[in-house]
Amino acid sequence: MRTGPARRVLAAGLVSLVAAAGCGVQPSDVIPAGAPPSGRVAPATTVTLYLVKNGRVGAVTRPGGRPMLPADTLALLADGPTAGERADGFTTDVPPEAGPFSVTAKSAGHLVVTLSTPAGELSTPAVEQIVCTAAASVPGGPAQVTVVGAGRSVGPRNCPG
Repeated sequence: MRTGPARRVLAAGLVSLVAAAGCGVQPSDVIPAGAPPSGRVAPATTVTLYLVKNGRVGAVTRPGGRPMLPADTLALLADGPTAGERADGFTTDVPPEAGPFSVTAKSAGHLVVTLSTPAGELSTPAVEQIVCTAAASVPGGPAQVTVVGAGRSVGPRNCPG
């Protein structure tokens, strides 16, 4: 029965020794690190879509968490406006079945957007939405966009807005 208290005292002593030995942080002088960070904070990423309001195509900016591919941005057109955008009177003429989209650069300053539906069946506002959104999704924007689907093409066109 005497070994129990002796073991506890020994264990407590070992724990204290390990704790004291683990404090191996040595004091030091101030370490110079240079100037604090400066400059502008990187702006939050935004996504620009072109939606329809009162029959006219106009830009709408949404906050984005990460840079998006042009095809992903175009998919947002087919998804339609957010609840807040609908409350502000925005709609989309791009039908949901137009996606998925693919976007390729044909030449410098020229994008080709391929739809899953016939391009010739799109309304004029839908084509403008696609052309302007595709142009806005590329830094510096292309000069022209051609919309292709089911063997038919529309364009090349520039964003009128």
